[in-house]
Amino acid sequence: MEVSPLVWTVTIAVILGMLAFDYFFHVRKAHEPHIKEAAIWSAIYVGAALLFGLFVLWEWGGTFAGEYYAGYITEKALSVDNLFVFLIIIASFKVPREDQQKVLLFGITFALVARTAFIFVGAAALNALAWLFYIFGIFLIFTAVNLIKGELKHKDEEDEANNFIVRTAKRFMHTTDYYDGDKLFTIENGKRAMTPMLLVMVAIGGTDILFAFDSIPAIFGLTQETYLVFTAVAFSLMGLRQLYFLIDGLLDRLIYLSWGLAIILGFIGYKLIVHALHENDLGFINGGQPVHFPPEVTISQSLTVIVGVLVVTVLLSLYSPKGRALRVISGVRNVAEAYVTLPQDAPAEDRERLAAKGAKFAARMPNVPQKYQDELIEEEAEFRSLLARARGKHEHFERTGEAPEPEKLPEKE
Repeated sequence: MEVSPLVWTVTIAVILGMLAFDYFFHVRKAHEPHIKEAAIWSAIYVGAALLFGLFVLWEWGGTFAGEYYAGYITEKALSVDNLFVFLIIIASFKVPREDQQKVLLFGITFALVARTAFIFVGAAALNALAWLFYIFGIFLIFTAVNLIKGELKHKDEEDEANNFIVRTAKRFMHTTDYYDGDKLFTIENGKRAMTPMLLVMVAIGGTDILFAFDSIPAIFGLTQETYLVFTAVAFSLMGLRQLYFLIDGLLDRLIYLSWGLAIILGFIGYKLIVHALHENDLGFINGGQPVHFPPEVTISQSLTVIVGVLVVTVLLSLYSPKGRALRVISGVRNVAEAYVTLPQDAPAEDRERLAAKGAKFAARMPNVPQKYQDELIEEEAEFRSLLARARGKHEHFERTGEAPEPEKLPEKE
């Protein structure tokens, strides 16, 4: 496809404008976005990405539009997996809730810069060295296998907050154990010191580079058009900050997401190897001549597989026996937490509504198999205590009509 310098310039300007808008109008003042705000802006960014696909369709035709949509959907799915890692890093550093937006936006910006560099290096290399498709394909299949094994899932077996760069920074530089708003440096005992905020940025930047190694081969497996690769990656990252606050608390319910991503990456790896065989220039394979079997995977087949796998993954996560068990356990916990933290002047209707909702979830708890309760309830004593406190507060309210004082729950780690 022919992309004029003007189109490139306008596209880059729009993407930079979207980032600047986020920096100056959303995160300049520290606050925690409400669900409504996050939902509206998530819809706006997804809508912009879909409209851009229509522009590709109008300007270059259905084939390239299909490649863009396949790439965008794949990169969006991988971006959701990024959110798991961001969540782990943010929780391990205990970043204040109102400052999490700035951390996320930095992560998104750094990811865009890192992946853009990979895109242009990768595009140049693939144009000159067709055999790199073999390497990319094998790498994606290897990544898929490791995802299934759980060795790379969210990287949470390796404490993201204690990676090599962070440990080195703590060893050689004066750091504080507390935050000073969203400042990267502060003054402690008359000396300039790093705050944990800077270490969070370093940890997220490092994981962004790691994710680029998965992301870029995956998108090149769907299209080799540099413009489509760049825009699909950019639009998939736009709105990730809002999506974090929109589905925070729901992420852990996508219990089979790693399986879905593994299948998608494995499929794209297979597609890359098939493409490499069709473009073969390695002398030890078929005498350096192209191999035309099996047939190449079409873009419509790619879209069908990617969307189908994601739909099945979400449905299984929500409606499988384990998914239903998690929904009940999470529902009971969320309602209990909401009740014990209710302001003392909350309307009686709110208390009755929460109590009725909690009663429905509690009635379903006996149906949750014990094996899932053991697996999904991390701190059983704390969990049971929370439920007992919520139940006791409501019984006291019903008996006396006096609203109990709200609790301040500890920060989740």
